[in-house]
Amino acid sequence: MTALSPDLRLWDPPVTYRIGVAMGVHAHPYTGELLRAIRAAAAQAGCDVVLADTEDTLGEEAAVVRALRADLVDGVLLVPSAGDEAVINGLVRMGVPTVLVDRVAARNDVDQVGTENVHAVASLVRHLTERRHRKIGLISGDESQEVSRERVRGYRLGLEQAGLRFNRELVECGLSTSGGATRATAKLLDGWPSPTALVVADEAMLVGVQYEAHRRGIRIGSELAVVGYGDMDWARRVTPAVTTLVQPVADLGRRAVQLLMSRMADPDRPPESVWLTPKFLHGASCGC
Repeated sequence: MTALSPDLRLWDPPVTYRIGVAMGVHAHPYTGELLRAIRAAAAQAGCDVVLADTEDTLGEEAAVVRALRADLVDGVLLVPSAGDEAVINGLVRMGVPTVLVDRVAARNDVDQVGTENVHAVASLVRHLTERRHRKIGLISGDESQEVSRERVRGYRLGLEQAGLRFNRELVECGLSTSGGATRATAKLLDGWPSPTALVVADEAMLVGVQYEAHRRGIRIGSELAVVGYGDMDWARRVTPAVTTLVQPVADLGRRAVQLLMSRMADPDRPPESVWLTPKFLHGASCGC
């Protein structure tokens, strides 16, 4: 288990609260930015931060949350691992001030802050239909995550808004991994109807889509339109640059700390779910 790492220096003023942050430190390309935003917001509020790496697995998540509790933190910011919600249930049951960050859950008994998914993904679909695409495929993410299910709903909403029928044959699960997305892309391109455009539900899977298109000699942008959800530096440097929805990662971190501070100050207030709007970043991968 990764050691807990307090960030408080000896010359800092007395802390108001000690905040435990449980997350997969290497799970996502934006983890570093999220952690920096949390630390900055906590420091501004006079709080100490104790980081614990969940390695993005349920077993390690349970272990590090127990360690944080034993370390007497006042509240927990948790980026949940995919799977069951036993750790979240335990924190809620024990009355531990908790905020779920980024990967929100379909529940109303805990504070959460995440990025809006349904209408955001619908806007990606509409962008493709405005380019006269009618066979639009979806590479969906890990089905155990509420975020992935929301993005599927957004895909279906976008089709409905454009007057297109949902076709199950145009949807494949990429398991939120690059390898899974490679296999899902191959299956869609080999299937019928073969899509002329793809919506990719997260940044990790965009790598797999790019790989499979390159392997087949398919030119993204001119022969296959691709749009995605996530913010990756490489996506702006490749040719063509990828059209994506960019998560407001720094705002997620700041808002999470604010929610946790409010919860610790007022334990009896109703739980709050905050949805931040992603930014549309236009590239040429959509064929524009």
